[in-house]
Amino acid sequence: MSDKSTEAEEISAEELSRTLVDITDRSQELVKSFLDQQQQAKVIDMDDALHMSGLFQQLNTRLLANPMQLAQAQMAFWQDYLQLVNNAALRFWGHQQDPVISPDAGDKRFKHEAWEENPLFDFIKQSYLLAADYIHSTVNNVEGLDDKTARKISFHTRQFVDALSPTNFVATNPAVLEKTLETKGHNLLKGLKNLLNDLSETDGRLNIRMTDTEAFEVGKNLAMSPGKVVYQNDLIQLIQYEPATEKVYKRPLLFIPPWINKYYILDLQPKNSLIKYMVEQGHTVFTISWKNPTREYADKGFDDYMLEGPLAALDAVEQATGERDVNAVGYCLGGTLMGTTLAYMAAKGDDRVKSITFFTAMLDFTRPGELELFIDEEQLATLERRMDEKGYLEGTSMASTMSSLRANDLVWSFFINNYLKGDDPFPFDLLYWNQDCTNMPAKMHSFYLRNMYQENKLKDPGSLVIRDTPIDLGKVEVPSCFISAAEDHIAPWKTCYRGVHLLGGQSKFILGGSGHIAGVINPPAKNKYGFWTNSRNPKDPDAWLDGASHTDGSWWPEWNKWLVRRAGAKVDPRVPGDGKLKPIEDAPGSYVKEKASR
Repeated sequence: MSDKSTEAEEISAEELSRTLVDITDRSQELVKSFLDQQQQAKVIDMDDALHMSGLFQQLNTRLLANPMQLAQAQMAFWQDYLQLVNNAALRFWGHQQDPVISPDAGDKRFKHEAWEENPLFDFIKQSYLLAADYIHSTVNNVEGLDDKTARKISFHTRQFVDALSPTNFVATNPAVLEKTLETKGHNLLKGLKNLLNDLSETDGRLNIRMTDTEAFEVGKNLAMSPGKVVYQNDLIQLIQYEPATEKVYKRPLLFIPPWINKYYILDLQPKNSLIKYMVEQGHTVFTISWKNPTREYADKGFDDYMLEGPLAALDAVEQATGERDVNAVGYCLGGTLMGTTLAYMAAKGDDRVKSITFFTAMLDFTRPGELELFIDEEQLATLERRMDEKGYLEGTSMASTMSSLRANDLVWSFFINNYLKGDDPFPFDLLYWNQDCTNMPAKMHSFYLRNMYQENKLKDPGSLVIRDTPIDLGKVEVPSCFISAAEDHIAPWKTCYRGVHLLGGQSKFILGGSGHIAGVINPPAKNKYGFWTNSRNPKDPDAWLDGASHTDGSWWPEWNKWLVRRAGAKVDPRVPGDGKLKPIEDAPGSYVKEKASR
């Protein structure tokens, strides 16, 4: 053997030794942290376990109540499985066979060529898909369960089935085996190190990194649009952006983003910044940047978010520009807050908001998507006990819940990449933002979940009361534009569409492509997804879609045309600091840089 080869092996052995020592030291520390944490959380964990156990006890009871249906399903499964075994045997002898079952077109797990070309991996893949299909069909077709319980069981079953995918295990993932052979197993050691790094950042609770967290910094290569913080209170900083045109529309534009995430989803990078785009269209743009709350904010309620959020921002915009009237935009929870705020303002005779745009926002929570599955009295009580201990809900907890709704894309794909392949996550601005979490005050979050999701009070006139003021969306008579996304699993578009018929003014509905985030952050330059519009708003959302016309590309220009008609004449541009409010600090401000508790 050459000296060069010997030297390489010695270096490799030295690296391996260092890695193993590092892993051992980290593991000892993490085991202690994990055990301490489990001791503190054992009551809540037991509540979760009992809740899950109760669901599947109901499923088992209903399955046994109809043994004939269960036997028929089992017989159909075994017939398909025997056909698969027969096909696999023929393939091993060189005879090509049509698959018994194939992955869905959008299933990214089985893209490696070995899943098709290698008879063994093809057999593993189809065996898993058959078993998954059998389990899902059995669970989804059981009779005697109420609708919500059935959907809960179906959701948790999907989580279980997704976790058992052969792609999630070294021995049954051809891409991982290929990488293991290429690196002589170093990928697995690197993956273990990645796992320990992720665990160490969250005291033993696994939070899989989705992107390279060192690749981005807010204010450096994210949230870069020039502007100033011109106002702040306990809950918000208000950012006014520098003008980019020789003239601007008279009526300012105010964004109210959700407080569940940070505002800079609207201002990621220049190439995909909605804020930059609207500034360049001649609007004087303001946005709220929410505080990342700590224990001291435990008693901040939904009404505080209204008074110290949009209402305080409206006062500040008038001081900064001299303009009383504004156009407003509410995104997700920010839209729900703005619907409530506008009804409150209508009751008080306050007409400063002249138009409202809702981005993927629900005003009627009749069918609010899969998040509803986490909200019943039993689970809310458990969540409230947890929040009472700290005074807030940790941002990482909500982020994990959101990721679980699309586990294959937002959990298992990164599990495979980071821990099995041993690769570093790819730098991606949107995923960095997704993991830059925010906490939520206990009082506010409990009110929101109970009054909106659980009791659905906002849609019923007078049912919701804020500061002794009955809330009636029908009294909101300003023009509104609803923008939703066809594949949104957090705020389903058909549920968002219900809001069109709750408000008193004229409404426009735009349906974009993709999901909750990508469907909104869809700049014209990318020419992606397309959108649907319809001049009529029938009660039935399916009827709306049947009569809608499709346009290629981004909906941003379509929305801007609608907004311009409500933006007033052109005036000289307003520079932050020219009005009665003097700049506090440069955008993006300090609130957005605060990190959530983990």
